[in-house]
Amino acid sequence: MQSIINHEFIIPNKLQGLRLDQAIKTMLPQYSRSLIQHWLKNSQILLNDHPAPAKKLVLGQERITINAITHVSNNPMPQDLPLNIIHEDTTLLIIHKPAGMVVHPGAGNSEFTLVNALLHYCPQLQSLPRAGIVHRLDKNTSGLLAVAKTHNAYQHLKQQLNKRIMQRGYQALVCGHIISGNSINAPIARHPSQRQRMAIIANGKPAITHYRVLAKYRAHTRLKVILDSGRTHQIRVHMQYIKHPLIGDPTYGKGTHLPKQASQELITALQQCKRQALHADSLGLYHPENNTKMQWHLDLPKDLQYLVTYLELDSAHPP
Repeated sequence: MQSIINHEFIIPNKLQGLRLDQAIKTMLPQYSRSLIQHWLKNSQILLNDHPAPAKKLVLGQERITINAITHVSNNPMPQDLPLNIIHEDTTLLIIHKPAGMVVHPGAGNSEFTLVNALLHYCPQLQSLPRAGIVHRLDKNTSGLLAVAKTHNAYQHLKQQLNKRIMQRGYQALVCGHIISGNSINAPIARHPSQRQRMAIIANGKPAITHYRVLAKYRAHTRLKVILDSGRTHQIRVHMQYIKHPLIGDPTYGKGTHLPKQASQELITALQQCKRQALHADSLGLYHPENNTKMQWHLDLPKDLQYLVTYLELDSAHPP
């Protein structure tokens, strides 16, 4: 399937000195830099009506014309799947994603994803990058996700995300005792040998996680976590890094962490937690249309509340 791409714009003076491909990527962040370079190489992008190399430095006020054909394969199919919509207006959707639901289709997950559900509910999202989804949650992390319904809203929300204006808060249940809040500043990149995992790597992308203690149990801690960046598996990797992995994390955890003489009820609750105990419980942003500050909050889902109940009982009535 082919998609025709047409754009025309003037490069602003503030981008003076950038490479041509970098300047175009800045103006059109929905396209990858490699795709832009491909278009430049094949003269599908013109600079003042003439072909130009990707490495050419721009001066500002150049006219860019894009007439390109891109091949689109494996388009996600709309599917009538349940959506838990927390807020909706003409430009914005706020979704409560359940644990177990993949956000974007990928290898082995072409159906039953959040994107499939969104495309059925709101077909106009087919024209937006990533179906309008501006940030991510892991498959087994539950909670709040923002979805733009227009191109302008998508760019507005992406800018908030990039400038760290969008506030994303989580609740996490971790193994071990954490005495007080702190921040973790450790770069993250793909694990060099285990490609499904992320790791703390010296030359990785900067990643900062802030946390404070909400409750202490006999062998676990409940945290409020705020992201200052948004790397893949960031909270999970950072908590493992400080030796307090998330309860139930199959990738970065180390089995069931039990307090001494734990009750059978608590043992069962911990063993039944088959996903990382992480929930995106708060989201704050400026509305892309009227710039009004908006915030949403969610209670813990039933599975994590069930776990908290027995952690609290174990702490209130220790053996």
